Order: sequence, then structure tokens, then C-alpha cells
Amino acid sequence: MSEKNILKPLGHSSYGSIPHLPGSRVGPKDHHCHEGQLKICTEKTRTKRDRIIVTEKLDGSNCSVARINGILYPLGRAGYIANTSKFEMHQLFYQWVMTQQDRFLSVLQDGQRLVGEWLAQAHGSIYNLPHEPFVAFDLMTEMNRVPYDAMLKSANAGGFTTARLLSDNGPFSIERMLEVIEPSGHGSVDPTEGAVWRVENDGKFDFIAKWVRPDKVDGKYLPEQSGKEAVWNWRP
Repeated sequence: MSEKNILKPLGHSSYGSIPHLPGSRVGPKDHHCHEGQLKICTEKTRTKRDRIIVTEKLDGSNCSVARINGILYPLGRAGYIANTSKFEMHQLFYQWVMTQQDRFLSVLQDGQRLVGEWLAQAHGSIYNLPHEPFVAFDLMTEMNRVPYDAMLKSANAGGFTTARLLSDNGPFSIERMLEVIEPSGHGSVDPTEGAVWRVENDGKFDFIAKWVRPDKVDGKYLPEQSGKEAVWNWRP
């Protein structure tokens, strides 16, 4: 195995980008979802087989834990092993996962990874966390997501916190989301960042989209942007 594969055991990134719904704050590398997907998410399903699941969007560092040949690998979003990162938050993620191995091994089949938000360090939002600093929102094999219910069952079996459910009852408008998004289900002191729409059809994952507050400032609490000391939501 090459040095690159040792540092990047999946051979690819751990998680891709999610397209934005109209009105969402986008960055230079972001893109919007298709107009038809917007309609399905917020107005009308194609058939009764469509299921729209809406969860609170979290503001931390996207991380995952992969099980490969029986070994656990804590990973950053780009797919590199977390303890190779120069950032303390990723070093802490690696260390935390090592103390929770039994939980991850109990829920992950070989080739799977549990993806979530690592909320130890404040990025654009400060959290008064009512739970542990890892919040799961996807269970994946390669770049494929397992159905929401299967992810939820696995995460719950391991005692992992999952992203707060806002709606699981058909299309959900942005206006309605804004009515129920506050207060955050995860203790955000700042305005809750937004929401994620996950669409499944006939029990299988179809597509995903998100909405982020237009006034959101990415990474405003990170030292490299604020010029101040790091703000920690959790630190052992």
C-alpha cells in the first residue's frame, strides 16, 4: 500500500458537496440544485413513493469513521486520517474516536463509514452542547448513502446523537423551516445555520439539498479568520 493510501484509506474523499436551494448563502465553489429538485423538496412530490426528510444543518467540521478490513479510521472530509491534520480539532477527533472504538465497531459493517459533524471547535457558530461533540447524519459505503431509517437505526444502536429531525411529512418549504428551526436542537448560541433536505424514493436515497442563512459568515470564530484564540464548544 502506498503512503498516500495509508493516509487516505478510502482512496477518495469522505464526503462530497451538497447543492444549495435558492436563497441559500453560497460560496465560490458551491452550486444550486436543479429546479425540479427544489419543487420536490418544498412543494410537491413526484409520487407517493417520495419521502422528504429535513434535518437541522450543523456548523462544525465534517468528519467520519470508516471500518476497513476490521480497522477503524477516523477521517476528515477530504478522506485523510484525522491525526495527520495540522488542526487540533482533528487531532482531538482522532483521539476521541479511539476512546469510542467499541461503539463504532458495533454499528459499522466492513466498508461502511458513519459521517457526521465534529463540533468540538466553533467555526461560524458557538454551541452550548447538550450532548457529545459528534453528531451523525449519514451512513455510507463508497459514495453511496444508506436509507435514512437504516442510518438512524445504526446510529441509535451505538448511542450516537443524530441531526435533529425537523420534518418527515412530505415537502417542507423554506418558510416553514424558518418557523421551526429555532431554537437549535444542538445548543447553537448563534442563529441556527440552516437545514438539509434528504429525498428518498421507494426506500432508496435519491438526492440531497441544503439551505444556509444568507447572513452566515463561514468560520468567523476560527483563529485564522478572527485573529483571536480558538473558541471551543468541547475540549477534554
